[in-house]
Amino acid sequence: MAPPSPPRLPGPLPGRYGAEALAVWTGRRLREEWLASPAWRWLAGRPRPEGFALEPRDFRPPDPENGRRILAGAFVLAGASLTIGPRGDPWDRASPDRRFATALHRFGWLADLTALGREGAAEGLRLTLEWRRVFDRWNSFVWGPEALERRVFNLACHARTLCVGASEAETALIAASLSRQARTLLGQGGGPARAAERACAAAVAGAALSGEAGERLLARGLAALERALPHTVGPDGGHASRSPEAALELLFDLETLDDALAQHGRAPPEAVLRALDALAGAVRFLTLADGRLAAFQGGAASTPAHVAAARAAEIADRPIPPACNGYQRLEGQALQVLADAAAPAEGPWSVAACGQPLAVEVLAGGRRLIVGAGWSPDAPGPQALRVADAASTAVLGDAPCGEPLRGFPAAVLGPRLACACGPVQCERREAEGAVWLEMAHDGWGRRFGLRHERRLFLDTAADEVRGEDRLVPLKPGEADERRFIPFTVRFHLAPEVSALVARDRRSVLLKPEGDEAGWWLRNDALEVSLEPSIAFQGGEARRTQQIVLRGQARAKSGARVRWKLSSAAAPVDPKKPEA
Repeated sequence: MAPPSPPRLPGPLPGRYGAEALAVWTGRRLREEWLASPAWRWLAGRPRPEGFALEPRDFRPPDPENGRRILAGAFVLAGASLTIGPRGDPWDRASPDRRFATALHRFGWLADLTALGREGAAEGLRLTLEWRRVFDRWNSFVWGPEALERRVFNLACHARTLCVGASEAETALIAASLSRQARTLLGQGGGPARAAERACAAAVAGAALSGEAGERLLARGLAALERALPHTVGPDGGHASRSPEAALELLFDLETLDDALAQHGRAPPEAVLRALDALAGAVRFLTLADGRLAAFQGGAASTPAHVAAARAAEIADRPIPPACNGYQRLEGQALQVLADAAAPAEGPWSVAACGQPLAVEVLAGGRRLIVGAGWSPDAPGPQALRVADAASTAVLGDAPCGEPLRGFPAAVLGPRLACACGPVQCERREAEGAVWLEMAHDGWGRRFGLRHERRLFLDTAADEVRGEDRLVPLKPGEADERRFIPFTVRFHLAPEVSALVARDRRSVLLKPEGDEAGWWLRNDALEVSLEPSIAFQGGEARRTQQIVLRGQARAKSGARVRWKLSSAAAPVDPKKPEA
């Protein structure tokens, strides 16, 4: 059963977000009244589909083990579980939480059931018909965009398999339900942030349905998709949200649409072909040496098998650029660094964005070494993990550099990132055996009058990274020389990495699993400590540690911290200065 809707009466309205939220809330209420009306129900049911013409292929790998759990009567979704017993009904009882309910009503579990063959398809058919019996009439949660978009896509990809063992009447019911849901998806709006994903899902449903109903849906979905793609996918293939995971998932959706159109004997629109090519390049760039994605800006790292499934058709020798979608990639012999060198997304695109400017992830020997929390909207983690403390970057005065909306604006607009840093300056230089990267932002300038500059130098011959974090006064002549501002530079470690502070209290030995020698992180901070942290993997929170470098920045002159990451197996050159 769906959780209750949020309160309908607005509370205090903080500034411009409150005014925008009130306008959106008013428009949404009017639209909801229309979508719940008998007139819309009649219109959305015409013309009636004639069944299913084909089954679009979802290229995401299924999880048969999850399908077997469902057959045994247990749903484990979004970090929560619900036990209903074999052939139980999950629709007539309360869900553990809203995240679980959203995953349940998205029907992503259909792929796991159909992967089991006839028995799984029969259970999927039963659960789908039971859902229709309970939720066929519109309500704001089940038929809202948060659940509807993915349910339309998943039903379209698996309905034909479900209906192999169904009667003609049951097939007609499921086809009619999918048609009405897809029309509602196109008619309910929802802003630009997922317009391409909504249009693609509707087009896939149109391709799956036969008759005039399918043709009309396909034409409308393709037209909406052509309008949305230029705003969603940049020339370099980056997603407008700057989430690597969002780029991967849209690539999956477009590959499914391309397959469905091929089954129809139709060529995809030019905009779809361009987006497929661009997204494939971006996903290649954002896939790190362990086969998983970089976990930035509300995107989870995913699994190697999931990422590889989307990249199966890519051109193997396609070169990887040094930068894409605001991220910079530095490659050594064993070290790999990805840096977030751009501002987070704004407005509707920022509902999963993170205020973590100049954050880095580092891999050593193909293993994750330095990471961020890896928060994503589907992970059971608090919104607080979207701020700078949860990333490997610098933080001034324990103050956020952008934080999610709260209260009524968040309930209406989504938890957009507010008061984030502005433009990020980035300069990259390369020479034989070396890469320099200089980045800077003024996100703390208004509050503290300081600019954060991060410099990275990758020595490919020595296979080491040297870094410098500087806090530079924006107006040194106006600053109070007696004012000191505490700051930290944090390095969150992957859960598989152990850490030990050396006797000099300046060096930390990092040892990933399987790496006998490990890596030294040396620095010249005033204070070095190891503290608890968490990182999300596979949607689950895992305990880990973080290295915290502390210092005091004088408002008039600033401060700096230098650090170096090098292999513990490498011989120490006494003539070479430390960081």
